[in-house]
Amino acid sequence: MRLREIAHARTGDKGNVSNISVIAYRVEDYPRIAAAVTAERVRGCFPGLTIGEIVRYELPGLGAINFVLYGALGGGVTRSLALDAHGKCLGASVLDLEIAET
Repeated sequence: MRLREIAHARTGDKGNVSNISVIAYRVEDYPRIAAAVTAERVRGCFPGLTIGEIVRYELPGLGAINFVLYGALGGGVTRSLALDAHGKCLGASVLDLEIAET
């Protein structure tokens, strides 16, 4: 199954840094998301795009995980030639991850 079936995502940006939050629709799905969605898997969604560190923050009380991607926006909104300089579509890409069904 795809992650989007049990979670949604929000993204944000500041300079050359993007945040992607993955939020479970149901809190009981959070442990499954936390086990399946690692920083390494998120990096794999963006080959060649994320040149810096990816830091994962767990927010179990919210049923969410936040990923901070350093160096992911081509220099930042005012310097990037990317069509999505704010990185708004990055969350949609993460939601396309395949995870095991239970």
